[in-house]
Amino acid sequence: MIEKELVRSLIKDDEDAFCELYALYKSKLLYFAMKFVKSKEFAEDVFQDTFTIIWQNRHSINPEDSFSAYVYTIVRNKIIDIMRRMESDKKIHDYILSQAIDLSEDNNEQVVENELTTLINQALNKLTNRQQQVFNMSRNKEMSHKEIAMELNISVYTVQEHISLALKAIKDHLKHYYSSYTGLIMLLLPLSS
Repeated sequence: MIEKELVRSLIKDDEDAFCELYALYKSKLLYFAMKFVKSKEFAEDVFQDTFTIIWQNRHSINPEDSFSAYVYTIVRNKIIDIMRRMESDKKIHDYILSQAIDLSEDNNEQVVENELTTLINQALNKLTNRQQQVFNMSRNKEMSHKEIAMELNISVYTVQEHISLALKAIKDHLKHYYSSYTGLIMLLLPLSS
């Protein structure tokens, strides 16, 4: 089936056409994304996110326009988002390190760490079982969104939603105790959870 016919079928909710387009573009888009993000995991996330967007917006796709251009525009925007986030994370990380106070000899460090761990666990206990499971797989087992989706037989978008909701719940819980430091705590969360 030629690409335009696949796109027309996709617009009509044809999952087989979606799968064919997915397979047709997978290696090309992964290669393209890898040139910029230099990480297979990030490249796979970009690819998965791209096809999630394509499926969600399938009814607004114009079959007469270049599907390839549409796909590469989404990928390019996703890559730009990742690069901006990485730059922002680096700036935040550098700032935190420059402002860090050496607490290595202070007995309070262990007390604060234990208190923070307790608060995070309290927040995690308020999540649904599925949110806890997905969050644990992401943060403690360091699994990619794609790996989690495959293991739990859910979409990557659903994984992202669970993680997003979990982080929001944790952040809201921590605000009651560390309102001015919540952003810093959230940056350290993967190390603490």
